[in-house]
Amino acid sequence: MNLPTHSSPVKPTFKWVFQTAGRTIAFGFGSGLSPMAPGTAGTLWAWAAFLLGEYFLSTEDFLWIIAGGFLLGCWVCGHVSEELGKKDFGGIVWDEIIAFWLVLIFIMPTNIWMQAGAFVIFRFFDAVKPGPIGMIDRHFKNLEGDHLPSSIFQILWRGFGIMVDDLAAAFFTLLIMALVQVFVR
Repeated sequence: MNLPTHSSPVKPTFKWVFQTAGRTIAFGFGSGLSPMAPGTAGTLWAWAAFLLGEYFLSTEDFLWIIAGGFLLGCWVCGHVSEELGKKDFGGIVWDEIIAFWLVLIFIMPTNIWMQAGAFVIFRFFDAVKPGPIGMIDRHFKNLEGDHLPSSIFQILWRGFGIMVDDLAAAFFTLLIMALVQVFVR
């Protein structure tokens, strides 16, 4: 397998993102190309896709998609970050998509206000990265240097690092949502 080498970082464009399936997935089917707040755009895309998917997929289907999507994300997020020459490029939003689907699968069915609350809480945890979320994020970003190209293991590990802090944000979102449910009733 030939891994890319770069003399200068790649600037993702619509054409570049849609040249390969991995880039398309990593960039959330284009939502990560948003010039402002790509993580928020990716999370909004995840929310809309989930609501549409509810008409066609069962909870079990979604759980399989989330599990498979996490494993796929370790590869595509790591590989695309390798192509971009950056550890965790903001336009890579597959991590937000999988993590927010995980939030939604646990809180649904619920009203639009609870969904919006989950969205806001998740975005807060993902953007601010307080406490353990920030520790996880810093741990994975500090593990490796900026040397490229990487081995397949390093690409998967980098992808795991990109994905795992969003899983932590999902966990804390679900914790807050559970507390809200306890105190609102």
